[in-house]
Amino acid sequence: MGDSAIWIERFRPRKFEEFVGQEVIVSRIKSFVENNNIPHIIFAGPPGSGKTTLSLIIAKSLFKENWRENFLELNASDDRGINVVRETIKDFARTKPMLNVPFKVILLDESDALTREAQHALRRTMENYSSNCRFILSCNYSSKLIDPILSRCAVFRFKPLQKEEIIKILRKIVSQESLKIDNKALELISNVSKGDARKAENILQSSVSISKNITEDVVKEIIREVSPEDIRKILEIAISGDFIRSRAKLLELMLREGLSGTDIIKSVQSEIINLNLEDKKKLQLIDKCGE
Repeated sequence: MGDSAIWIERFRPRKFEEFVGQEVIVSRIKSFVENNNIPHIIFAGPPGSGKTTLSLIIAKSLFKENWRENFLELNASDDRGINVVRETIKDFARTKPMLNVPFKVILLDESDALTREAQHALRRTMENYSSNCRFILSCNYSSKLIDPILSRCAVFRFKPLQKEEIIKILRKIVSQESLKIDNKALELISNVSKGDARKAENILQSSVSISKNITEDVVKEIIREVSPEDIRKILEIAISGDFIRSRAKLLELMLREGLSGTDIIKSVQSEIINLNLEDKKKLQLIDKCGE
């Protein structure tokens, strides 16, 4: 790919061995693929945890260079209705697979966005074409899928990536791109991404547009996140009784950094724990943030 490629695509793992995190899930899926047989699968979990990437690895491992002809990827949030099941999926599912693999693979991304009618139609399609088609349903919340679909699939629950796993992914990109990055910048990106590899890679690529030598200040310039120290100072001023000065500092921070109220509330909630207050008062403050 050219230099203009988005990094989340350029550095997307293409083999099981390159995949970072979710070790238990990867080992089970790999054994399915080695036996040339997989069940219908549900990948449930937060964004950026590897659901789509692992689905693509399954297709590439099964069908090799002919994977595109035997793999259909649809995004259910684009077309949530019954027609996508009746037409697009059925047309693909009813044709025989190529090569020596006895089935094709359909990835339905964001499948929890499907309407209930579409889910019932999908359940019937899964029954009718299970001899020559396997479904991978990717979703954030498996609870939004109907029970008849859940009972027909092996469910794998993805976790947000650990901080060490995010840093491992970032270090690999930094090495391949011949960049420099300090440990504080790595720490900041991994904290801000909250286990989302896609978000971490996007922050890193955006940082490179400013400087090839990525420091904590460069990352802060990109993420424009609330500084925990600033929020703690504002809260401490308010607790000391000088509410007016505290409010003025908060407004100044919001205007200077261009932050939304939601960002502020989330930061306040996480910093309440670090205040020098008794636990009962901390709970009351957290309760107010919830409101």
